[in-house]
Amino acid sequence: MPSHNLIAQARLDSPLGPLTAAVTARGLAGLWFDGQVHHPGVLGVPERPDHPLLQRVAAVMDAYFEGRMPAADALPFDLHGTPFQQAVWRALLEVPAGRTSTYGRVAERIGRPTAVRAVGAAVGRNPVSVLVPCHRILGRDGTLTGYDGGLDRKRALLDLEGVAYR
Repeated sequence: MPSHNLIAQARLDSPLGPLTAAVTARGLAGLWFDGQVHHPGVLGVPERPDHPLLQRVAAVMDAYFEGRMPAADALPFDLHGTPFQQAVWRALLEVPAGRTSTYGRVAERIGRPTAVRAVGAAVGRNPVSVLVPCHRILGRDGTLTGYDGGLDRKRALLDLEGVAYR
């Protein structure tokens, strides 16, 4: 991910491993687990755990891992991607905690019912793990499918939310 006007980053601890959070002046632009497939690598912006928005991100993540699910609008987002990716990511925000959807339903939701594979690619490029809930997207038959943070993390996130899956 190019800097996209990133102004600060912070490392966050979680029960599923360390995360890197990055913000712009407009909102949360990235939240990646270490070792995540599309982790951007070195961001080149200052480490600022005292930044007010990064402190809010840390508090929201702590609440999430304590089982208190944040509202989709708990934080401002500044997601950078193509218009198609952004439409997919907005659709992900509509899947509430404790619920799931499928790639096909997301494709229908954004008005592109034949773009299931493209939706899958956009879900995989989601820059904000957990809070833009790509882990809630399952295969057509309810099975777990890929997750850039690893299927073990996807299982753990769904288990935390009380979601049944195959």
